[in-house]
Amino acid sequence: MTRALVIEDDPIIGEMLTLYLVEEQFVVNRVETAREGLDAITTFAPDIILLDLMLPDASGTELCAKFRNVTFIPMIVISMKSAVADRIQAISSGADDYLCKPFSMQELKVRMNAVLRRYSHQPVHTYTAAPAAESQPVATATQHGISLDLERRTIIIDGEHVESTFSEYEIMKLFVHHPGRVFTREELINAVRGIDSFINDRAIDVHVTNLRRKLEKNPKEPQYIKTVWGVGYKFMK
Repeated sequence: MTRALVIEDDPIIGEMLTLYLVEEQFVVNRVETAREGLDAITTFAPDIILLDLMLPDASGTELCAKFRNVTFIPMIVISMKSAVADRIQAISSGADDYLCKPFSMQELKVRMNAVLRRYSHQPVHTYTAAPAAESQPVATATQHGISLDLERRTIIIDGEHVESTFSEYEIMKLFVHHPGRVFTREELINAVRGIDSFINDRAIDVHVTNLRRKLEKNPKEPQYIKTVWGVGYKFMK
């Protein structure tokens, strides 16, 4: 059975979510604080997280980044905030989807299944353990001194690890594996979240801008990630 971690401090909404998901054959653990949620990732080992952005001990979209920094478990934000900017910021920080309160329980279930389906279709990497005394990162092919550490899911630039969000890493993985290929924004959207999730062209542009800040010596005159006007982006060979 699928294990769902519900991080929601509102007793009415939390109980409603728990009862509905249990009826839908989920194993549910509900907590009320960010600290309890972070602990439950290890103790409960959920398959998916439902995260409220207004908790007693933390609030805001930085919560998404905090959770994404410790896990790549699928994560859906549930929030009273309905502004497009809030949605984009949450997804840019690591959320897989965003659902505004009040919402339909049937819609929640469909979105949860969609996110879980996308994750189940992602290829699983296997690694050969290096000797304990000389543990080495498992990296992809290198372009311009840039590669990816598959185990830590970080970008490596000239041997230095650079942290990235889930979306930034997925976009960079496409670029490094297919240097010179032009990717449309639609292709990048589908690769990052899947066609039925909330993300748009503007969010992709934000991710690319953030990647340029991390990779380029002069982000305003990028040498690696080039804009192909009217189409999308490509990573130079």
